[in-house]
Parts: sequence; C-alpha cells; structure tokens
Amino acid sequence: MEKLKLSEQEIINAVCVYISRKKQVKPEEVEVELMFDDDYGFSAEAFVEGRKQVLITANLIEALRLWLEEYLNSDPFAGIKLVLDDDEGVIAHIN
Repeated sequence: MEKLKLSEQEIINAVCVYISRKKQVKPEEVEVELMFDDDYGFSAEAFVEGRKQVLITANLIEALRLWLEEYLNSDPFAGIKLVLDDDEGVIAHIN
C-alpha cells in the first residue's frame, strides 16, 4: 500500500467534519487551530458557536480515521503518524 501524506489543511478539514458531526452543525461553522507542545504533543482547539473545545491527539487520530474512510476511501485503521514539519506545519503520514 502506498504511503499518504495529509497536509495541515486536510487535517483541519477532517477535524471540522469530526466536530460538526458531534455538535450537529455544518463543517463550515467550525474553526480549528492545530497545536504542538513539547510536553503534551499534538492537540487542537475547535470553535463552534462561540464555544471552545480542546482536542487531544487521540481525537485528532479519530477525526483522521473518519476522513480516511469517508473522503479518501482508504483504510481507516492504517497507521497514522502526526508530524510537525518546519515548512508545512502539522502533517500526517498514513502507512
């Protein structure tokens, strides 16, 4: 199976869809900021209707699995590795 690389924008899109399903809003109504911390790893803040929700790495992986299955027609249980790239920001490698 070929390796996939998801851009920061694709990760944000995946999180928008993920949160929109949980909050029953349109993906366009969700704003997402991806973050990385040396101590805590990858996380994100999602804003919906003026409220903030913090997502941990496991939530991001769950969102990416949804994206892989429904939007990329790929195996949602493929290996997913989040990476902080100096040029591209937060990206994901899918094996």
